[in-house]
Amino acid sequence: MSTYIHERRGWPRFRWDDSALAERLAVVRHRQGRLVGRMEALGFPLQSQATLETLTEDVVTTSAIEGEDLDRRQVRSSLARRLGIDIGALVRADRHVEGIVEVMLDATQQHAKPLTAARLFGWHAALFPTGRSGITRITVGGWRRDKTGPMQVVSGRPGKERVHFEAPAAPRLAAEMKAFLAWFNGESGIDPVLKAGLAHLWFVTIHPFDDGNGRIARAIADMALARSERSPQRFYSMSAQIREERSAYYAILETTQKADVDVTRWLDWFLGCLDRAFDGAETILASVLRKARFWRRNTSTDLNERQRKMLNRLHDDFEGKLTSSKWAKIAKCSTDTALRDIADLVARGILAKDAAGGRSTSYRLTDTS
Repeated sequence: MSTYIHERRGWPRFRWDDSALAERLAVVRHRQGRLVGRMEALGFPLQSQATLETLTEDVVTTSAIEGEDLDRRQVRSSLARRLGIDIGALVRADRHVEGIVEVMLDATQQHAKPLTAARLFGWHAALFPTGRSGITRITVGGWRRDKTGPMQVVSGRPGKERVHFEAPAAPRLAAEMKAFLAWFNGESGIDPVLKAGLAHLWFVTIHPFDDGNGRIARAIADMALARSERSPQRFYSMSAQIREERSAYYAILETTQKADVDVTRWLDWFLGCLDRAFDGAETILASVLRKARFWRRNTSTDLNERQRKMLNRLHDDFEGKLTSSKWAKIAKCSTDTALRDIADLVARGILAKDAAGGRSTSYRLTDTS
């Protein structure tokens, strides 16, 4: 039988080699500081837009890692409503979307508040409003009870699952979580970014709930990172990067679980993943700035409400190719009206016809729009 990290002598007193992490940590902290500084220099409206796009990506991808596909427009609308950001017409979000949005906003916007068992139970209840994971009834708002056997952490499709490790048994959970929460809320003298990496690992090792542990572990890491920046504004998505590196994530997690309490390799991977997440922030920043420049250039352009709505959609969350029929459906107008709207924007140089042409002619924003 495998001996896991939580069964090792010294658990949970992790150790690591500071000298092996020093260079990477310095690079990450430097990039983090520069990114936060650049975003703060943008002014509140653009900061808010960047936060909205980042949190949308975070919510969508943290669920996608668990195989749950959320409607991006519902997520964005829920976040915008709660953050007080005007994005035009809002889309009604279902309760599963509202639940994960509640968790992410509480973790980041209220990052300075203590993390308690009651708060975690609230997060868990928000993730599972029906008291079920799929069709299976689970313990909601309480630690797991292992009624169906030991908690195993797996990945992969049904029938091809890979067991990465087995979590501590249910009778240990109250004591394990008490120790974790005391450490998380206390002053440890550890660099705050390293603390985020340790918090993610520690919580996911305990795996205290029947389901939702991965999403809550990532929310806790985001909370710790927000504390490291002393800011609720989010400009990069760690969840999006973990999704990109899912195979590497599960590999390092499994290796760490089967080793001793030296977590240097885990922290090295976490810092590298965070560093790469900053690259995604550059993409979000470029998108936000591109939209801002567009509306500055076209502030006096005579556009109707349908055109403004569709141009905002094209800059934000439009999926697939823009056609006249799609325009008509979204703008709730006739196809003839849609064609007139599009033709006007083409004449102004805002839209361009795609080269393919044919029966399903599509359009895109021009490089200068």
